[in-house]
Amino acid sequence: MRAALLLNPRAGTMLDRPELLTQLPAALRQAGLEITEIGDEAGKDLAAKLDAALALHPDVLVVGGGDGTVRSVAARLAGGKVALAVLPLGTLNLLARDLGMPLEPEEAARALGRATLRAIDVAEVNGEVFLCQSVIGLPNRMGLHREKVRGKDGLASRWRVALAFARALWRYPPKRMGLRCDGAPMQRIWTRALSIVNNRYVEAPGRLFHRPRLDEGVLNLHAARGFGVWWAVRLLAAMAMGRWRRHDDLISREATALEIVSRSRHVRVMNDGEAMLLETPLRYVIRPGALRVLAPAPQADGRGEDAA
Repeated sequence: MRAALLLNPRAGTMLDRPELLTQLPAALRQAGLEITEIGDEAGKDLAAKLDAALALHPDVLVVGGGDGTVRSVAARLAGGKVALAVLPLGTLNLLARDLGMPLEPEEAARALGRATLRAIDVAEVNGEVFLCQSVIGLPNRMGLHREKVRGKDGLASRWRVALAFARALWRYPPKRMGLRCDGAPMQRIWTRALSIVNNRYVEAPGRLFHRPRLDEGVLNLHAARGFGVWWAVRLLAAMAMGRWRRHDDLISREATALEIVSRSRHVRVMNDGEAMLLETPLRYVIRPGALRVLAPAPQADGRGEDAA
């Protein structure tokens, strides 16, 4: 199988383990993939490297990075013939987890030699792609603070992030929004945090933020009326027990198309960790099976064969 390899050198794991720059291509070749590496000679930005990778007409584009990098690549690959393969090098690696990929980078590279091709859904908001979730509100603001200190070590950086989180929890007011699901009448809600998930999270003990399937063709919306420290602790406890959908002050909806209106002309949205400012109304849709991926075959419970 012919594959182009694109590694994000600024991904969290790469910053901590620069030796992966040579170890990962070697592991992929040992797994049986015919690898062409795309380096800085193709260009400094991701778009230029993607152009160079796709000009090779590979069967698979192997991407090493976090969910944000993967999202950007998926936006180019969706609807096409080139498959996406993920090497988890970010902080959360949500897509890699749900695909059943090992989270140790070299193990993930070797697992691709035993992987199979399948199709997963792609979600969009106003034309902007996301594979995991799109977030509006307080978690979005917290993510922006975290991005400001990415790659910076030291107690001072961690303290600034913690202080910014605390201020946001106390000062961020709820916002009034309108919600329409699949063309139904508009519902007015007050919320401090809203998440639209590409397919549904499982409700099972010990499975936090896990999507057992990525091809059901549905969007799941979760809106928090509260959202503070104690609220978050209670929600995580409910998720650990597999009863989080019955959590107080949590609005959940399922649809194939969602519309969110706001009094603000623009709303800041975070798609798979990537912040963007979008014009309202926000229109969410799902494209069933729009992205081909190379990943371990899913088991009956939605986990890949190499998942922990």
